[in-house]
Amino acid sequence: MRAPAPFYSWQAHLAIDLPDARALFTTRRGGCSTGPYALLNLGRLTDDEPAAVERNRAALRAMVGAPLAEIRQVHGSEVIRLTEPPNGAGAPPEADGQATALAGVAALVLVADCLPIAVAGQGVVAMLHAGWRGLAAGVVDEGVRSVRELGADGPLTAAIGPGAGPCCYEVGDEVHASFAARHGASARRGGNLDLKAIARAELARAGVGTVHDAGICTICSDPSLLFSHRRDRGITGRQAGVAWLK
Repeated sequence: MRAPAPFYSWQAHLAIDLPDARALFTTRRGGCSTGPYALLNLGRLTDDEPAAVERNRAALRAMVGAPLAEIRQVHGSEVIRLTEPPNGAGAPPEADGQATALAGVAALVLVADCLPIAVAGQGVVAMLHAGWRGLAAGVVDEGVRSVRELGADGPLTAAIGPGAGPCCYEVGDEVHASFAARHGASARRGGNLDLKAIARAELARAGVGTVHDAGICTICSDPSLLFSHRRDRGITGRQAGVAWLK
């Protein structure tokens, strides 16, 4: 998988070093799932074999070297402030992002066309799940706010991982209308929507000074590389965006 610097390959996946942090965007390579979920499916809510998903998640934890903080994503704007390490008890909270100033904790989101977005600065890191609904609801603003609230008052840097690109992401007029007032025609490519342009603009508007975009579309990339809900008509796995403090 090729992406512009400062992204780099790391154990068949894509990584980037951010201020005081690292973000990892997994591919579907290296796991043990089979069929439409092959290989590194991390999605527990798919129809994959649960034991295979758990082995894949264990491999990710070993790769990151930290426990994974989980959420149940609902395509909204809630961002959890992680002030204690995850204990694995109970159901994950409903949210679409996590931010933390704790070392040894990895914030996790799952995607299969939505954008995984990492934001970091001065000992704080966040990972956001941003589809069109989340972007329209303000998940980027809330993610940046969470990083500020946890103590990062200097420059921020963000990284946008693989997700649906403007080349392929066709949507209806009602979706375009959700962004018309705030973004005008800048995010429209004929009938397609440019989620990444929206995310970049929202990050800049929220005060993030540097934004890196992997520039990889999950829909038209090599099918053996990334899961895509749109391309695979809903029968597919989930890759992860993970971010943690170094």
